Amino acid sequence: MYTIIDIETTGNGIKGNKITEIAVFKYDGEQIIDEFTSLVNPQCPIPHFITGLTGIDNQLVQNAPTFSEIADKVFEITKDSIFVAHAVNFDYGVIKEEFRQIEVDFTRKKLCTVRLSRKLIPGLQSYSLGKLCSAINIPLKDRHRARGDAHATVLLFQKLLKAPDSETVFQKFLNARSQEATLPPHLSKSVFNKIPQKPGIYYFKNQKGEIIYVGKAINLKKRVLGHFYDKSTKETQMCSETADIDFKLSGSELVALLMESAEIKKHFPPYNRAQKRIVKKYAIFAYEDRKGIIHLAFNVIKGVPNPLKIFYNQTDCRAYLHEICKVFALCPKYCHLQETNAACSHHELTSCDGVCRGDEPIPLYNKKVEAAIKDMKAIQSEVRIIKEKGRNEDENAVVLIMEGMYRGYGFIDQQLEVSSLTDIEAFIVPQKNTVETERILNSYLLRNDEMSKVKTVFET
Repeated sequence: MYTIIDIETTGNGIKGNKITEIAVFKYDGEQIIDEFTSLVNPQCPIPHFITGLTGIDNQLVQNAPTFSEIADKVFEITKDSIFVAHAVNFDYGVIKEEFRQIEVDFTRKKLCTVRLSRKLIPGLQSYSLGKLCSAINIPLKDRHRARGDAHATVLLFQKLLKAPDSETVFQKFLNARSQEATLPPHLSKSVFNKIPQKPGIYYFKNQKGEIIYVGKAINLKKRVLGHFYDKSTKETQMCSETADIDFKLSGSELVALLMESAEIKKHFPPYNRAQKRIVKKYAIFAYEDRKGIIHLAFNVIKGVPNPLKIFYNQTDCRAYLHEICKVFALCPKYCHLQETNAACSHHELTSCDGVCRGDEPIPLYNKKVEAAIKDMKAIQSEVRIIKEKGRNEDENAVVLIMEGMYRGYGFIDQQLEVSSLTDIEAFIVPQKNTVETERILNSYLLRNDEMSKVKTVFET
């Protein structure tokens, strides 16, 4: 038994999307045995562009029942049947959310007539309901009204049931372990199956082949599948536009992050927002107080005249200063890691030699601060090669940093003899140093022990 459904909505995304009209046809595989159609009062304004598309306006639904008033009917007519719709995840998701808001669990098996059509009627230019019906001579009346679209979907479903191999395809799509109902309507399962469970970056592309989103993952297949389960407005819209997915392996999360950043800057995909925002910078600086004690402190970079080291979030900045304080036995009070008028009493940093208590001579303490400053400046002039896992067991990935600037990444076969910076540079794919790449690399170096993780350091 099937219930073939179409809804019209206010168009505000899954969680804010309210139904304005619903049509349900109960179909036994041979004929329609029941029908329910109703306007629905969404209890919120209907946008003008939705009215222009559907003809449904606020006045038309003013005296219509709310969803809670028709919920019992919708629940009963769909009970013990397979939920069928054109791009089923949208209709099912909106109805499921309407039920959730009245504290009713709504769960049905699903079939998508877009995905079924792509499999059983291959080779068409478009699988939108209007163009599909036109291509295979299905009459479609009252387009963008629930009953008209639902009835056309019934006629389409009849053709799909009679298509060669339909029984095998239907069973495969209904298999509980099958991901057919989860995948976007325009995405072939064969494309999804090619995605490996390895680190890398992935590209969502629309039907025109345009890149609409770039992401990174430690497990590409798992992360991509996660998009299809996410019911947020952005994710639902993005997935509905996705017709193809491409990917590149990175070998490690670090290289994936750097590759992702470069591709976002290159393509500016419409659904990538994170790296388009303004990033607030923080910096460590030094100053001398009235007692002659040199302080190390941090602040937003606008308030820092001569920054010693720049960071892209306050957490990393403070963590780095914490490490400097510990390594050079500095005072937490004079590194501004502890706000106090008295002597320092930091719960973790206990290596202070007592300058805050008057036990350590100020000139001696200042020499330690100057050594810390010198070390910070020296790090900026070093050449660093970060060694990471390659895309397979036979290679390593390397990331090159010169004079504090990201220069690029590359992959080197483990069988090759590499003994100098010149050798390594031959494998580096040049990249731009940006705010994002600096933030990525600063965070990486702070999280990892530089002696073990940064495998090779050449002095300039």
